[in-house]
Amino acid sequence: MEYDIGTGTGFGTRRLRLSTTTYTRWLAIAGQLSAVMFVAAVLHFQLPFIACLFLIGLAAVLNLSLTQLFPANKRLRPVGVFAVLIFDVAQLAGLLALTGGLTNPFCVLLVVPVIISATTLPPRYTAMLSLITLGFATALAFVHLPLPWYPGVALDIPMVFVAGMWVAIVSMMTFTAFYAYRVAEEARRLSDALAATELVLQREQHISALDGLAAAAAHELGTPLSTISVVVKEMAREPLNPESLREDIELLRTQADRCREILRRLTTLGAGEEGYMARVALRTMIEEVVAPHREFGIRITPAVEKHEGTEPVCSRNPGIIYGLGNLVENAVDFAEEAVDIRMEWDNDRVRVRILDDGPGFPPEVLEHLGEPDLPLSRTANRPRNGGGGLGLGIFIAKTLLERTGASVRFSNAFSLGKGADVVVEWPRSSMQVGV
Repeated sequence: MEYDIGTGTGFGTRRLRLSTTTYTRWLAIAGQLSAVMFVAAVLHFQLPFIACLFLIGLAAVLNLSLTQLFPANKRLRPVGVFAVLIFDVAQLAGLLALTGGLTNPFCVLLVVPVIISATTLPPRYTAMLSLITLGFATALAFVHLPLPWYPGVALDIPMVFVAGMWVAIVSMMTFTAFYAYRVAEEARRLSDALAATELVLQREQHISALDGLAAAAAHELGTPLSTISVVVKEMAREPLNPESLREDIELLRTQADRCREILRRLTTLGAGEEGYMARVALRTMIEEVVAPHREFGIRITPAVEKHEGTEPVCSRNPGIIYGLGNLVENAVDFAEEAVDIRMEWDNDRVRVRILDDGPGFPPEVLEHLGEPDLPLSRTANRPRNGGGGLGLGIFIAKTLLERTGASVRFSNAFSLGKGADVVVEWPRSSMQVGV
């Protein structure tokens, strides 16, 4: 996905591919040509056939020119998309002017370029295109040729009908453009948040892999490097004699080859060789999640509240670890003194409940938690991190956890003398891994 930096703020920064506009225009050309041919050849209505074909041909020439000048996957800048959409409005308005203006039922198609603009361009371009379209629609109400009809039959369409069509076009343009704008904006927000989620997860996996490789390298390389160190010290004590050093030099070469082989093996470690590290008991995993947050002066107490059967053995999934870590961090940020983490499991489910003694979630925030860009925070003053609101971080955590099969619920636990209450629950079958 490509972004047009510096054009608009937030919405509408994605560039539209040229092929999308050309395919859409070919479809419009086919529809216009079919309609004109049907009216002229089948219904035998009188209309300026040559002039209509000329305007349709202009659209075809534009498409062919764009296809020849630019590759199909070229991303157009907003101003370029805006220009071709103005052409589309003008070309359609010209056809309507030749075939009845707003008395032509196809006049509703004037709103199509505005809808395309609302989904792909910044709002200011859509507003300008809407005004241009409104101008053409107003002109068509007064300046147009008669609607093609049966020869010798008078068709008198009252002005009130024309005014109604004008109002219908304006209403449709306003409603559909706003609706398309909101839908596209929501899709953009979700796309951006999911991209951030993938980036965070990739970073966590990369760091985890580096940690594992570093530990393995330190362990495996310890022996040959120690041998090399000892041999170098012995060589330093001995007088310079090539014959006496031959054996030591050979040993150094052997150990250096061993180091090279170890490094080669480390770069190709398979999942099977690290399988035992990929499994972790639930309580151990929770302790790993909690450990980085103990230094902020908040008492964090993990405890098993209820259990049935053996303790779940979970996958050390970066998504689970990051998601739970984000929720614990959020609880620590807002807690006054303590955060409780309660674990439950039975044969069907695994539940982790995170409770803090902070102010809880405001009602206006609760119903929107998990949306990608929620601007509100739980309290005006965050005592520790001083970060922003509860938007993207909570969304990322919720998305990562739900991808592992979990359900996440946010509420307040004021009746228990607590603040925020977050419950993460998995079906045991989706979390349990073989031992």
